[in-house]
Amino acid sequence: LMAVIPCACFFFFFVFVSLVYRTFKTLSSTVDVTLDPDTAHPRLILSEDRKQVKYGDKKQDLPDNPERIDWWPCVLGKEGFSSGRYYWEVQVGDKTDWRLGVARESMNRKECVTLNPTNGLWLIWLRNGNEYKALADPIVPLCLSVKPRKLGVYVDYEEGQVSFYNVEDKFCIYNFCGYNFTEKLFPFFWPGFCSSSLILSPVSPRN
Repeated sequence: LMAVIPCACFFFFFVFVSLVYRTFKTLSSTVDVTLDPDTAHPRLILSEDRKQVKYGDKKQDLPDNPERIDWWPCVLGKEGFSSGRYYWEVQVGDKTDWRLGVARESMNRKECVTLNPTNGLWLIWLRNGNEYKALADPIVPLCLSVKPRKLGVYVDYEEGQVSFYNVEDKFCIYNFCGYNFTEKLFPFFWPGFCSSSLILSPVSPRN
């Protein structure tokens, strides 16, 4: 009997998590995110459809416009939002290095800053193939039993929440909550230094 109880608890917990996952996907507006080339670091290569990004071999000669991020090799989404709930998915595959999340419009794009909420960045991070971290203040190490290949990002602007999910098993990887958003937020993508791409993928069916 004692062996059955933990199994039952785990089953109901999994059902609960699945229901929560389906609920926020239903209530949120799924976003067809495209990458904004005007914000892309000169070392990044964007696909023609603005759905993929990877790190390039050399720095491109691009205009130094105010929107461009010059220090960190990252790019923002074209679509920003200042109210409501939003959800999108990113295919990371077997990449060993990436950072994903959201950035406020006024983030420092020209200088080296710490990547954390104080500086307007709500991100999770993979490096060295198996080191997952939430770039909170302080940094939070994440212990994941399953390596996610596709991530869901959920933003509730009014609630001050940014959540990250493993799309395949609907597991919540990390939840930033209780923030007071006061300006427009943009999807944030750092593809890492390997040659494979981060891919913006259509949102998976609500099942």
